[in-house]
Parts: sequence; structure tokens; C-alpha cells
Amino acid sequence: MVKVGIVGGTGYTGVELLRLLAGHPEVEVTVITSRAEAGRPVSDIYPNLRGHFDIPFTEPDLGQLKSCDLVFFATPNGTAMKMVPGLLDGDCKVIDLAADFRIKDLAVWEKWYGMTHACPDLVAESVYGLPEVNRQAIKQARLVANPGCYPTAATLGFLPLVEAGKVNLNGLIADCKSGVSGAGRGSSVGMLMGEVGESFKAYGVPGHRHLPEIQQNLSIAAGQDVDVTFVAHLLPMIRGIHATLYATIDGEIDLQALYEQRYANEPFVDVLPLGSHPETRSVRGVNHCRIAMHRPQDGNTLVVLSVIDNLVKGAAGQAIQNMNIMLGMDETLGLQSVALLP
Repeated sequence: MVKVGIVGGTGYTGVELLRLLAGHPEVEVTVITSRAEAGRPVSDIYPNLRGHFDIPFTEPDLGQLKSCDLVFFATPNGTAMKMVPGLLDGDCKVIDLAADFRIKDLAVWEKWYGMTHACPDLVAESVYGLPEVNRQAIKQARLVANPGCYPTAATLGFLPLVEAGKVNLNGLIADCKSGVSGAGRGSSVGMLMGEVGESFKAYGVPGHRHLPEIQQNLSIAAGQDVDVTFVAHLLPMIRGIHATLYATIDGEIDLQALYEQRYANEPFVDVLPLGSHPETRSVRGVNHCRIAMHRPQDGNTLVVLSVIDNLVKGAAGQAIQNMNIMLGMDETLGLQSVALLP
């Protein structure tokens, strides 16, 4: 059995990791940390895990974490980078679910995240954990930067077009909506039911931290700079991201064939028939991205619809997918469940 630790086990991504790992046949979770809840049984906070993880939360301890084969960081931005060097020195692999290692340009990262990076030398070594792009590099990685939720949905939606050079790279638009769990478990007035319910709003329009990540991904795929306008919206639901993506097509193209061929061997990307309308509920609780394309009025504007569960393919599920690849296991282990309906 592979021994796994989770740093930051009380947040939504932390408990989602635990929910999914409870069904993983090759993993034993031996350490679950929380400074605030140290000593308290995991099932006291998350009763759905009763009988699966009958161990207490502990204070983060580098020595204890080094006993693991792999450690997940489900922590706020800026936390993992302080502990990762010590873990790597102890031959422990690391997957960071926050943004500490996602952006390769340190000046860009420090501008958007408002802090100085604690281990800049490891940013270059880290592998961006989008398996549909970096599977071979992930296999050899010690340190994986798990992608953000919005960037996952937007990148997978745009990727075939950008790679094939079939769209105008100036003026891509990512119009994305997320459920409230994307904001984390911390309390804030803006996330109260009385504030979110019966309402719908955009946020971070002047600049959102996921924008440079999306731009980085698409620019690498295109081999040149890509211009993207990204607008995030908050929906009055708990889980799910719906990305409506707009691009201007250069020339004629068989869109369905392009997408089906690009994702033919990807276990967690489902290309729906042309003209379909994927729903967030179709991916609730599972590690899938469902995609469909439209050409309104047969014009040159392509609309791509991409849906994921922000806590699964957008966070914990993708992290487990990366873990499976890093440790040489079947990529789909622990991730074969069916979405929850209704």
C-alpha cells in the first residue's frame, strides 16, 4: 500500500481528497493535518468519513510527513512552498493543490499572489499537473502543481483548437461560472446563503488570479502568446463549473473530429455529440470534463461548452489522477464512480 499524507484536511478540497481516497484500493492515508483541529477525530468534523478514517487530525510535522510516499497540500496559497523543500529532501513526492508552483514566471506569480516565493528554484522543476497535456512529465515528477479549477475547464475546452492552430489567438473569451465551494470553507459574508441565494454575479473582472494560468497553458500549446479575456461568475449552487468559451475559427474545420481525435485516449474527457449542452450535474462528484461545440448560425464564431466538478476534476480528483500517474498505478484507480443524479 502507498502511504499518503494530506496537509490541510479540513477544507473542501481536503475532505474531497479523503472521500475519493476512501475508495482507492492501493492507498493508505496515514497523516491528516490541521492546526486548528489537531487531536480531534476526522469523523467528528466530517461524519461521512466515519469508518473510513478513524484517525485524528495532527499538527503538520515534517518528520511525520516524510514517512509518507506522497503528500497532498490542500492548503491556502503560500503554505506548500515553505514545506516542500524538506519533503523532497526526504524522497517524498508532493502534489500541491494550491497555486504555489503553477506559474513559471516568478515575477508574474508574485504580482498576482502578492508574496515573495519561498523556493523559486523548485518552480522550474515542478510539473503542471494537467494529465491531458503533461502525462509523460508527470510520470517522472517529484513535485506536481495541480491546476486550478477554472483553468482546467477553460484549457481543456480550448486546447484542441489552439494546438491545431485553427483559431484566432487574439480575442479568446472564457466566460466561466462556479459554485460557491470554489471559494473554500472559510466563512465570509459574501458566501452566506442570504447573500448568494437567488442571485448571480461576476467577480474579479479587472483581474482574476486564474487568468495568467490560463494564458500560460494556451500560450504553451500555441507556441506563441495568446490573448484571453477571462470573466468568473458565482452561481447559487455548491459544486460545478460551466465554462462557455468563444473563439473565431480560421478556415473550415471538422470540429467534432478534431475534439474526438484529441481526446480519444483520455479517460476523463468526454466529447459529446456536436450541438449538445453539457450540464454541471452530469459531472457532480466525478473526475470528468464533458465538452460540446456549437457554431451559431454556421458562422465563424465557435462556442465551446466545458463542464467539470470544481472539487473533483478541478481539484481533488485531478490530484489523485496525478498521484496515480506519478506512482505508476492505473490512472483511473479510485476515480471510476458515476456522477450523482439528481
